[in-house]
Amino acid sequence: MMMKTKFMLNPLTSKFNESLSLPTPINISIMWNFGSMLGLCLMIQIMSGLFLTMHYCPNINMAFNSIIHIIQDVKYGWIIRNIHMNGASLYFICMYLHIARGLYFHSFKFKYTWMIGVIIMILSMATAFLGYVLPWGQMSFWGATVITNLLSAIPYIGDTIVNWLWGGFSINNATLNRFYSLHFIMPFIILILVGIHLMFLHSTGSSNPLGLMENLNKIFFNPYFIIKDILWFMMLINIFMIITLQYPYMLSDPDNFIPANSMITPIHIQPEWYFLFAYAILRSIPNKLGGVIALFMSILILMILPFQTKSMMKTSKFYPMNQYMYWLFISSSIILTWTGAQEIEYPFIQISQLNSIIYFMFFLIFPISNNLWDMILFKNK
Repeated sequence: MMMKTKFMLNPLTSKFNESLSLPTPINISIMWNFGSMLGLCLMIQIMSGLFLTMHYCPNINMAFNSIIHIIQDVKYGWIIRNIHMNGASLYFICMYLHIARGLYFHSFKFKYTWMIGVIIMILSMATAFLGYVLPWGQMSFWGATVITNLLSAIPYIGDTIVNWLWGGFSINNATLNRFYSLHFIMPFIILILVGIHLMFLHSTGSSNPLGLMENLNKIFFNPYFIIKDILWFMMLINIFMIITLQYPYMLSDPDNFIPANSMITPIHIQPEWYFLFAYAILRSIPNKLGGVIALFMSILILMILPFQTKSMMKTSKFYPMNQYMYWLFISSSIILTWTGAQEIEYPFIQISQLNSIIYFMFFLIFPISNNLWDMILFKNK
């Protein structure tokens, strides 16, 4: 109580000190650490990417060989490349856990913080896709061909947009050059958006496991939560280095060790594992335009959550139906990730279609179940 009073009586003017003195709910769990861990992952990606650009050559005749040169000839190039490659997977693991926590504890009640967060997620996915093309292996080339071709589903102007994106009539040197330039600049845009994300977060304060809007049981961010963040940074780096040094290619596609060849199509084209849930939704719809719309909606639908009824913003996560729907949604996302890596055949198509329906129904049934429970509880009172 003394600490809280001190903060109220002596407001700090310095932005840095204000961040350290930010009143933070005393009861937040380890699930609130993934935001700061995402910041660490982003810095790892920017720094390792910066070193890789010094030796990478964005030319279709030399890109693959430049990666081999980095691994074999550049001093410590192999570990920098492995850090950057596996760092993307680590970044998305932390991001998905961060979003899952936000969904469960209704962090979307902070409208602006949530909306900026979804935009960061979309830009991160775009950046990761652009980066996956750069090694110019078989899966890089054909993955880029398949994903960019999706834009041709747009009526009337689709083919024109695809040709403009490619810089020609197929994936070529112009495509690789512009993908490299965008992949380099977009992390800095994400970094600016992260600053805005934190600014909005500091204006409202963090959410808490109880879901209370007015939680007065708070303590200073420093030193209590900084120590907690440092502990989890150390654990994250330890796990990351074990993967990087012992199992560096565990999450990679073997086809990407073959140079890109436009004359040979891989038997099974698939993106990186962190896009598989959206890829499975795309493949589950027979219509091309419908699949593309569903693909984009699988991410954009997160933006509707802050605009739902105010009754949801309280402690409705404890309602039994909401608990059931949430874990069903998480299960469907995991199953979609699995089916996205399978062949397009029975029964994987049917499993994808069923789980795609469950995925989207979560966002439709969620507000309805909240209103029903509010009516039941209000009637009992």
